[in-house]
Amino acid sequence: MTDSPAPHGTDPEPLRRRALAALSTARDRTTRLTDSVDDRELTAQHSPLMSPLVWDLAHIGNQEELWLLRGVAGREAMRPEIDGLYDAFEHPRATRPSLPLLPPAEARAYAAEVRGRALDVLGTTALDDDRPLVRSGFVFGMIAQHEQQHDETMLITHQLRSGPAVLAAPVPPRAEDPADLPAEVLVGGGPFTMGTSADPWALDNERPAHVRDVPDFHLDTAPVTCGAYLEFVEDGGYTERRWWAPEGWEMVREHDLAAPLFWHRDGGQWLRRRFGVTEPVPGDEPVLHVSWYEADAYARWAGRRLPTEAEWEKAARHDPVSGRSRRYPWGDEDPAPERANLGQRHLRPAPAGAYRQGRSPHGIGQLIGDVWEWTASDFLPYPGFRAFPYREYSEVFFGPAHKVLRGGSFAVDQVACRGTFRNWDLPVRRQIFAGFRTARDVG
Repeated sequence: MTDSPAPHGTDPEPLRRRALAALSTARDRTTRLTDSVDDRELTAQHSPLMSPLVWDLAHIGNQEELWLLRGVAGREAMRPEIDGLYDAFEHPRATRPSLPLLPPAEARAYAAEVRGRALDVLGTTALDDDRPLVRSGFVFGMIAQHEQQHDETMLITHQLRSGPAVLAAPVPPRAEDPADLPAEVLVGGGPFTMGTSADPWALDNERPAHVRDVPDFHLDTAPVTCGAYLEFVEDGGYTERRWWAPEGWEMVREHDLAAPLFWHRDGGQWLRRRFGVTEPVPGDEPVLHVSWYEADAYARWAGRRLPTEAEWEKAARHDPVSGRSRRYPWGDEDPAPERANLGQRHLRPAPAGAYRQGRSPHGIGQLIGDVWEWTASDFLPYPGFRAFPYREYSEVFFGPAHKVLRGGSFAVDQVACRGTFRNWDLPVRRQIFAGFRTARDVG
């Protein structure tokens, strides 16, 4: 049982090219998300759950300056007076509109100037330097991942904003032959390597690689679809206390929930709002915008359960023939458009059964991309965990308050998505691009 090898090797020049590509892709996306609305909408708070888009824009630049220009290159602070404004732990999202934030033009100029200087540092830094932040280009990968994570956050804000659509993308590919995919498969039990010690850009909560053992279990071959979830809705799932965890039932009653976020019934038809467009709920797409409590309730109603995080990763990475844990379900090769729905290439999940070339050796599909998948597990450190480069990325969130999500979504870029990548959130969260699949015990 072994960990997947380091992607792209350790040669400094390919790593430098990889870093440049990741940074450029992230900035192109940031620009699309912020240029698609006017200054009024950039500075508005579209939901108390989210920051104004202009805060995210300047925060991206500020973190890049702090970690890369000051931390690695040792350069003098460009705008030290704004550090506190863009400290995510100092100011909750709901209060950020009241701060003296940089106006849009100034925020754009600041982020652009930081990036220009960062690219100079990339061109002159020895990536075989033994400093932990620099080794194998980690700090550049961290900055790219951070920006892409905020791009996903900004896309959530776009979904929450009112008004006409301002974003567009082609529809994802349809399933080639949904009938060839069984509803579930058996994943054999036994030990496997979970996490990674080899991926140079893996974040601290993905480390270190360690052996885990899980018993046999059955797992859905695709995420639960809107059509399947609608059966739960129509069967009175939101009115039956027996399916819900106590806190989940309290949430349902307090907010009068009856369906996933952004769904509403019009006569005899269920509709949803998606990035400013109202459309019929597509029965064959993975359900989206459900909380952990809703996913858990559906699983109970269906006589099943949510998979544990270890079960999910074994299904996504373990190759039963070689015994090795791969980087992705299909192997160690980077994601490609025919394997997974990533990078905001589409603005919706692909239908269940799509991306045949992205399936795991067990025949399980869409484990990467489309929708984040809730698991049954609390967000906890791996044995031997060490916070790096700062406690506030992972360590302060460990504990039973947060549930783990896996696999990424259509809103996630490949630089921030791999078989070991761990996301987490509060079990009440519905605005995130989250769905789920279910599991059951053997016997």
